[in-house]
Order: sequence, then C-alpha cells, then structure tokens
Amino acid sequence: MALIDTLESAWYGAGRAPWWTGPLSIFYGALIRLRRALYRAGALRSVALSVPVIVIGNLSVGGTGKTPLTNAVVGELRQRGFRPGVVSRGYGGTQREPLLLGDAPDPALVGDEPCLIHASGAPVAVGRDRPAAAKLLLDAGCDVVIADDGLQHYRLARDVEICVIDGVRRFGNRRLLPAGPLREPMRRLQRVDLRVCNGGSAADGEYAMRLKGGQVASLVGDRRESLQAFVGQRVHAVAAIGNPPRFFDSLRSAGIAVIEHAFADHHRFAPADLDFDDDLPLLMTDKDAVKCRGFARPHWWRVPVRAELPDAFYAALVERIVRVRDSSHRLS
Repeated sequence: MALIDTLESAWYGAGRAPWWTGPLSIFYGALIRLRRALYRAGALRSVALSVPVIVIGNLSVGGTGKTPLTNAVVGELRQRGFRPGVVSRGYGGTQREPLLLGDAPDPALVGDEPCLIHASGAPVAVGRDRPAAAKLLLDAGCDVVIADDGLQHYRLARDVEICVIDGVRRFGNRRLLPAGPLREPMRRLQRVDLRVCNGGSAADGEYAMRLKGGQVASLVGDRRESLQAFVGQRVHAVAAIGNPPRFFDSLRSAGIAVIEHAFADHHRFAPADLDFDDDLPLLMTDKDAVKCRGFARPHWWRVPVRAELPDAFYAALVERIVRVRDSSHRLS
C-alpha cells in the first residue's frame, strides 16, 4: 500500500512521482497506441453482439462510481420495458470460464461487484472472455447488454460508451500510468458518447450524478436504521473499494466519528481483518458486505447508496439504444 499511496499522492498534487514512472508512462502510452492501431487495421477484432451493448467505464484508475451507475441504468431500462443484463470480468474472483450467475453467487468465485449487481435483480454473466460471457445473457433473453467496466476492453464491440468521472479528483495530473492515474490519454474522452460526473461540479457536457444513502442495513437479520442513528458515535468504517476516502468522507459529512480501515480494492476479507477488539458499530460499503455475510456480527452494518441522475441522461441513453436497435449499425 505504501507505493500506491506514494503514487496517488503524486497523481493528485500532494507529492512527486518516482523518477522511473516517467519512462514507464511513455512505454505504456506506446502500447496503447499500438493496440488501437491493431484494432483499426483489423489485426485484432472486436466481437459484435446482436443487441445493443453499453460500456460503463472510466478513464482513470480507482473508484469513480461505475457500479452504482450500472445498477441505476439497469433499473431505469427495466422500467422502460427493456431486459438488460450485465457482463463483467469478475475482478477479485477466480472464475475463468463464462458463467451466468445463479441464485446465491459466491463473491470469491465471481467477484464482489457482480454479486452486488446481481442482488439488484439483473442477470449477470462473468468470464475472462467477455464476448462469450455476454452471449450467455442473450441466451437468457436479455435485449441490452451492459458491460460493467471495460472501456479499454475493445474485444467486446460497443454501441454506447459511458465514462464516469470522479468529480472531486477529476483526472489528477492528466498523465498516463504509472506517472499519472490515466488508463488512456485525455483525448479518449472525445470519443465517448456520454460523460457522467460523480460528485463535485460537472463540467460542460457532463451529466451530474449524486450518490444518495440515508439508510443502513444489518448484515445479520433484517434490521434497518437511519444513518442518522449513528450521528455523534464513533464507528469503525471499512472500505475495500477504489477510493475509500469517498466512503469515509460521506460518513463524516453525516456527523459520524469515523475510525478508518482502508483495504485494497476487491480485498477478500477474513474474520481477523475485522476483529477490532471492541463493540463499536462497524459500517461498510455494500460492495464489501457481500464478502462478509458468512462471518458477520450483529453490530456490522452496510451502507447502501443509489445513483441519482437527471432525466436528460436517461433520455440521451435510451435514444441511442433505440437508434442502434432499429438499425444494423455497430461500433468497433
């Protein structure tokens, strides 16, 4: 974690990156250009599906809110009569072959984010071969496929690209990995269809997204409480997400005294990780809760959030889906 902390400090203006990150960043940029050139030349090929494909991703590393946005898009499309399904690489899981998630998916097998999305009621397929996994969704009757993450995974052809932006950290120093947080150059933003800004202030051409909470749910039983019930209390706050400070700051802004426990993204929890030798309440993200239910204690709580976006965002998205569905057009 020390190296990651050093790099993030440099990326977002509070330190200097190690000297070796500059040459590696140049090399990484060359690989990106070569890969894109191979796709344009047809040496590498994208696999197109028979239904519209939406990719929700980000330009920078770290958590930007892709999963809450995915759940929100799934819910909105279902209300409008579509049958969306979600395909994921399944980071943090061990599943290699394409798999359609069943009733009680194991996060150790399929990853934490697919389990969280599946809990919302959407069909979810995982696998390292994303086009093959996506075809399982077609067999399940889905008429729209949403790729959770994968903006840089060009093997799955896409019709609509949505880039989620951290509205507070934005793009840091705007340099490529590892000298900066970018997976692709800034000009890549010009090619995406829709840009969503999570928190902060949305720039021109971006749709503002807000993550709303207010309720907590016990990991043991069906108890629910208002987040306000913890105001003024000291709590342990656990987060193994791309940007743990966002979760901790949201609790502090609600008036809760937070004892921070940050873990690496997709960390596979063991009981000892959460043994803090006291009876203080423990609050964690929904994404982490799916991995802790098997050994949860009564004073452990999850903090669900939902993404709120303007109607104009959904109108623009549906307009693109309908246009693609009613034509033979496919992007590669």
